Amino acid sequence: MNNAATAAFGHQGTGLSEPARPASSQRAALWHIGRRGGLRGREPGQLDERVPAHAASPDYNVDSFIADPAFLSEVVRFDLPRLSDISGLRGVHLQCHIGTDTISLARLGASMTGVDFSGPAIRQARALAEQTGADARFVESDVYTAAEAAGHGAFDFVFTGIGALCWLPSVARWAGVVASLLRPGGRLFIREGHPMLWAMQDGRDDDLLVVEYAYFERDEPSMFGEGGTYVSTDAVFEHNVSFEWNHGLGEIVTGLLDAGMTITGLAEHDSVPWNALPGLMEQARDGEWRLRDRPWRLPHSYTLQAVKRA
Repeated sequence: MNNAATAAFGHQGTGLSEPARPASSQRAALWHIGRRGGLRGREPGQLDERVPAHAASPDYNVDSFIADPAFLSEVVRFDLPRLSDISGLRGVHLQCHIGTDTISLARLGASMTGVDFSGPAIRQARALAEQTGADARFVESDVYTAAEAAGHGAFDFVFTGIGALCWLPSVARWAGVVASLLRPGGRLFIREGHPMLWAMQDGRDDDLLVVEYAYFERDEPSMFGEGGTYVSTDAVFEHNVSFEWNHGLGEIVTGLLDAGMTITGLAEHDSVPWNALPGLMEQARDGEWRLRDRPWRLPHSYTLQAVKRA
């Protein structure tokens, strides 16, 4: 997986050059950290350190949320035609970060719970919910213990936004968490970067599409060490190592089926909301990015919906 691609709206991204890999002497220690954490593939403190920069960046539009009670995040605006009516429903947003998508869903009438493992991100989300009067609460928990923290079988739908699954070592375990959060008949809605896109090399200066990273889930993650973050900011960060796992579309579908879910919809899209392959993409009027030349060559993202069987 490339670092620019994983800068997806966990969120929105910028075009980064090929990230530096940790030296071989570091890999065992970093992998041990990733396995011990078992949640998102981050060097300890990395995400916490970036929360203030994300909240202050115009890319997250925090000021617009406060100023305009009808404002929605770009991610949720894209999802509107597929979400259907969620008013009056209890929803949980996994890996919610600073809560902008969570609050957007609350503005569509849902009673929302956001879950994230970063304490600073949760505090920022709570502050934004208070400032906007949103029907949203936020719980600090890693993904794999979300049901214990938020409530087993307590929700009508689970929402996972784009750029979330790449931080998780096991998509089958994630699928089990989704099912455990839902009541019978409750549904999952996820839009995510396509695993084929995650496998592509970014930062090329030609028009070639080159498969560089794993398409299928592997025990050992891809590790990256580039500084910076995916939003506009002048901040400089100390912690920059990340671990990323790809998950094939079949692995995701099978994980959900094995967890007691029924797939009700799967759509592949020729666009993503960030410049995932710098030099090869252009932004359209709808704000989405597509390959400049023959966008039908590569699936960029997908939307998957599933229902928990009774």
